[in-house]
Amino acid sequence: MSEIHKFLFDGLPVRGVLVRLTDAWREVLRRRAANTRHGAYPLPLQNLLGEMTAAAVLMQSNIKFDGSLVLQVFGDGPVKLAVVEVQSDFGLRATATVNGALPDTATLSQMVNVGNGGRCAITLDPATRQPGQQPYQGVVPLFGDPHEKLEKFSDLLQHYMLQSEQLDTTLVLAADDQLAAGLLIQRLPLQGIDNLAGRSTRANEDEIGNNEDYRRIALLAASLKREELLTLDADAVLRRLFWQEKLLRFEPLQGAGGPHFSCTCSRQRVAKMILGLGAEEAASVLQERPDVEVGCDFCGAQYRFDAVDVAQLFKQNTPQPPGDTTLH
Repeated sequence: MSEIHKFLFDGLPVRGVLVRLTDAWREVLRRRAANTRHGAYPLPLQNLLGEMTAAAVLMQSNIKFDGSLVLQVFGDGPVKLAVVEVQSDFGLRATATVNGALPDTATLSQMVNVGNGGRCAITLDPATRQPGQQPYQGVVPLFGDPHEKLEKFSDLLQHYMLQSEQLDTTLVLAADDQLAAGLLIQRLPLQGIDNLAGRSTRANEDEIGNNEDYRRIALLAASLKREELLTLDADAVLRRLFWQEKLLRFEPLQGAGGPHFSCTCSRQRVAKMILGLGAEEAASVLQERPDVEVGCDFCGAQYRFDAVDVAQLFKQNTPQPPGDTTLH
């Protein structure tokens, strides 16, 4: 069962989150493998998308945001786009687009950042937007300060956290075809609880890299090996790393309240998309084939609208003249 474990270090300005995605992650892979048009993800892309999914759940659980968190990478490599969306109830979905073959040893830069022009975007889309309110989005390149290509997705997000939140963060991520997991250790802000949208303080900036308690715990966290993260349960991981620290652990989030696969696609949303194409474009599609077919890349659902369905869509959205009482 997929689960989230939150904890604090008693008396220290450090918090942590451990995520283990089992059934939710396997459902993402199962649906992709069942897609006859694309087939299963190549191994390096599977692992990258798994790490991204674990990271997105870690971030959503850490900021307590009422809305969707969307994490995506895109660039000029064979992987054009990889995207994960996590709702506030931890419903998640993920997908990626790849052109061509990928060797099993392909790195992050070889997949997405061949010309060093790749980007990572993190978007926070509120569940209820105010009039004129836009989603918050932060975009960072896939390279470090000296413009060196980053090969670990965890390094990329640590760099992002330092820039956007002015908070020291340590991330360990791992994924295979059974589990996507991640560990986040973060220094607590000295003032305020939400710096993601750029509201920082000078005190937080001055503390970067200087807190001895955080540095000690970060070193312990960084010693966690990929194989350990993928094979040990949550209790074993925390005991292995922090057996000398006093942890204040919260009730795990699992089952209905924990991470689970969920897709927000629907026939109604596809209908709106067809209306957006316009009647003329929809008619041209129907001249070439018996129906308009739209597949969801996230969950694999197929939606089909034949000529009668399409005609009814545009008929329902045609403004009626004043005084027209005709029943439709």
